[in-house]
Amino acid sequence: MGWIFVVVVVIPFIQSCAKSSVPPPTSLPEIGLSSSEVKNRLVGQYHDWRGVPYRNGGQSKRGIDCSAFVQLTYHDEFRLNLPRTTEQLSRSGRQISTSGLRAGDLVLFKTSWSNRHVGMYLEHNQFLHVSTIKGVMVSRLSDPYWQEHFWQARRVFN
Repeated sequence: MGWIFVVVVVIPFIQSCAKSSVPPPTSLPEIGLSSSEVKNRLVGQYHDWRGVPYRNGGQSKRGIDCSAFVQLTYHDEFRLNLPRTTEQLSRSGRQISTSGLRAGDLVLFKTSWSNRHVGMYLEHNQFLHVSTIKGVMVSRLSDPYWQEHFWQARRVFN
């Protein structure tokens, strides 16, 4: 009887928590900034947070994870409220091609069968993110590791 309870009651509850979804916005918010202004704000955020270590679930300068850093950056720099998890961010805004990337777009990666990673595009093939090894840093999309694991790009504002 105990295992039936787990299968019928507990597992669906756990799955529903893990799959909470945030519907995409009906239209993308306008922030009224040029691409260079967006990039400058992201670079400023990088200088403020550079080297802050990665910490799963972290949301402060003592340690932060990739999706929290994206959420915090968009709130602080652009007054946009984005979802908290990478899974939810992967459904935000609209999907775009890498040929059309501009400053502020989200770049998402599948780093293993169950792990996802998110960063923010700057320019010239560079993106801002939180590395599990080096903390807050800038990397290149052309790096073989990131090329191999690239999943999608999303635009969350016009």
